Amino acid sequence: MDKEQKMNENTVRDLSGKPNKIEIKDVSFDYVDQRSKFSALDHVSLDIKEGEFICILGSSGCGKSTLLGLLNGLNKAKAGKILVDGKPIKGPGPDRAVVFQQYSLFPWLTVKGNILFGIKQSGRKYTKAEREELADEYIRKVGLVGAASRYPSQLSGGMKQRVAVARALALESDILLLDEPFGAIDPKLRLELQELVSTLCTENHKTVVFVTHDIDEAILLADRIVVMEPGRIRTILPVPFPHPRKRDYLIGTDGYEILHRKLIASFYAHVEDSIDAEVAL
Repeated sequence: MDKEQKMNENTVRDLSGKPNKIEIKDVSFDYVDQRSKFSALDHVSLDIKEGEFICILGSSGCGKSTLLGLLNGLNKAKAGKILVDGKPIKGPGPDRAVVFQQYSLFPWLTVKGNILFGIKQSGRKYTKAEREELADEYIRKVGLVGAASRYPSQLSGGMKQRVAVARALALESDILLLDEPFGAIDPKLRLELQELVSTLCTENHKTVVFVTHDIDEAILLADRIVVMEPGRIRTILPVPFPHPRKRDYLIGTDGYEILHRKLIASFYAHVEDSIDAEVAL
């Protein structure tokens, strides 16, 4: 059985009938200090369907993390608005869980303790026994059964990020925001975590916004890839491969190579534009 046939055994998600979960409407954002102003986002608009996995792809400084910060509610847009389920974001909330590149685990809590914290923050009225059972389930899902009683200082980088993902899922939020969560992890573990997040988010029907500068990562994970240039969205490309995805089945297929070439052309186009502008000066 060839790779194309193997992939077609699964189903491409049809999200066309789903309502919008997130609406980003003509959003602008500036970083301002006493001496200067920098436009990080300039009239950005994007609709994200319920249950959709969006990857925001772009180089450093193009506004990817700024946009994620607005979605999290840490910052407020200068202009435009962001709606979740039709309501404006007014700040951070339990409906949006976040995973950062730098783990952000509580060092005084064990693996299980960190995940229990997420369960308590969900606001669901579980008994103590139910919380314990849920924590054990998330520990199992991320493959850390033998490390439940360890503290973050006793974990590798990959294990810490597994805990961070489990804690975010334990919040039981509809939306999961991830800001280059695997950027500091070695390639083998990175691939394992990519496939883990893809599987868990699909199983739990999460709406996901995942920031990355890695083209292969975006193709492996996303339903659509939003390619950014500084301050703006350059293009949006659908990813026509079924879930769950395995990199070994994707690489080498005609569809993968075509999409990869399109993304490279779009990803690097603004870099060439910037060089041309500097030369002109």
